[in-house]
Amino acid sequence: MDTSRFKAIAFDADDTLWENETLFRTAEDRFCALMRPFLPEEDCQKALFSVEMKNLPLYGYGIKPFGLSLIEAAISLSQGRASNALIQDILAIVKDMLSAENPLLPNVFEVLTHLSQNYRLVVATKGDLLDQERKLERSGLAQFFHHIEVMSDKKPDNYRKLVRHLDLKPDEFLMVGNSVNSDVLPVLEIGAHSIHIPFHTTWAHEVGEEPLAHPNYKKLDSMRDLMVLFGGDPIL
Repeated sequence: MDTSRFKAIAFDADDTLWENETLFRTAEDRFCALMRPFLPEEDCQKALFSVEMKNLPLYGYGIKPFGLSLIEAAISLSQGRASNALIQDILAIVKDMLSAENPLLPNVFEVLTHLSQNYRLVVATKGDLLDQERKLERSGLAQFFHHIEVMSDKKPDNYRKLVRHLDLKPDEFLMVGNSVNSDVLPVLEIGAHSIHIPFHTTWAHEVGEEPLAHPNYKKLDSMRDLMVLFGGDPIL
């Protein structure tokens, strides 16, 4: 990958800059534990995912939409027998998620420090605006970014709009993220470039087939590898 062509590098936020998906998996486990009187845990997880997918076009992404799906799933899976106390417990799960820490992933600070010296850096993420702004503020990373884009979704048209806003040609834009479906495939479709850095836990909705033969695609194991790719000193 010829890194000299890039004028802007965009980073996904959740599970690329900081840890996030583990919060959802923990919340899912807590929810299914509450639902044990009504159905087995494995069935609960499948049913919850189905509710999330049904609601995605209406609610979008993020903790608050997830919370609404939890409440709907509780009412549906309990056949209307979910108590007020159970709903309160679900709300407590959502509030815990919103107030939880999102630890930076290894070497993120060092990599952004290096890249910001020569490139415009962008956050390109999806989810709830208030929640993403809160996480960015807590992270201490806002200083590195030229532009923050919280998208309703990550489709080719969303990326085309972002590239136009940055006054770039697609070939001058690089996206770095952990999701094949959100950070790789739609980016390649518009003629831009993508680097995939997988996270150890990925939501099923974000799992896709890697375009291994695509000339604009590269997969790296970690942020340390990104530093080396862009000519920085290896992080020990």
